[in-house]
Amino acid sequence: MKKKERKNFNNMCNGGGIYCMGFIGAAIYYVSTTTGFWNGVLGVLKAMVWPAFLVYEVLKYINM
Repeated sequence: MKKKERKNFNNMCNGGGIYCMGFIGAAIYYVSTTTGFWNGVLGVLKAMVWPAFLVYEVLKYINM
């Protein structure tokens, strides 16, 4: 690659590790509180979208 064509990839994936740790923590929480198999599957799906739940609760807390 020429010097002009190089791109800086250092700052492109900053939140991936934090999201992954949050996903694992949320999955453990949701799955550990279930009573059946399909509730566990639903818990894993909820763990995938935990940031949406977080934003919803914050907005509800500040009355928006």
